[in-house]
Amino acid sequence: MTELEQIAERYGRRNAGDRYSLLRPEVWRMWQERQRALLRLLAARPGRPADWRATEVGCGAGGNLLDLLRVGLMPAHLTGIELLPERLTAARAALPESVRLVLGDASAADIAPASQDLVLQSTVFSSILDDALQQHVADAMWRWLKPGGAVVWYDFAFNNPRNPDVRGVTLKRVRELFPQGRFTARRVTLAPPLARAVPAAYTFFNLVPWLRTHRLALIEKP
Repeated sequence: MTELEQIAERYGRRNAGDRYSLLRPEVWRMWQERQRALLRLLAARPGRPADWRATEVGCGAGGNLLDLLRVGLMPAHLTGIELLPERLTAARAALPESVRLVLGDASAADIAPASQDLVLQSTVFSSILDDALQQHVADAMWRWLKPGGAVVWYDFAFNNPRNPDVRGVTLKRVRELFPQGRFTARRVTLAPPLARAVPAAYTFFNLVPWLRTHRLALIEKP
């Protein structure tokens, strides 16, 4: 199988149940923490959100695109790219019709060069185990950005010994993927196994930086 086929097969083996439901206390705490950090980054961006154009690689069921609509981006300025047909179907049901949705390989997606103010990815690169494909996707994301635009990156930085289907993406690796980028990065998200074990203590344990497993980064294109 190709790496893309293997990614789809690995996702097909997962049975997350309600593990990522926003009704779970650890999930909404993780989500709120990430949203606060992201909104601070976006608030410092130039221009008006209504004028921004944004594409998400691995848009899933459309949750992050919905968040961008709440920030003030216009539906017709949004594009979501998704490898898995069932997830794209869910996104189509949740999003306004004028949001463009694209099925397939993000590295080959028909996005005009230098057309996007923001390009997002959330826990996509940790599911790509092939270095070459990682680089192809990163190169495409960078190509789509306008000068002054930015990649919004959210992914975990450490390997999970219980899950061979993913691997952590270190900050060194992110810099290799986007060597021309100007980085603003911070660690966020309490280690999910710990968050699930003690959700009421999320804020307390999250005060310890080395217990945060994910990185939120804004990678600006000069």
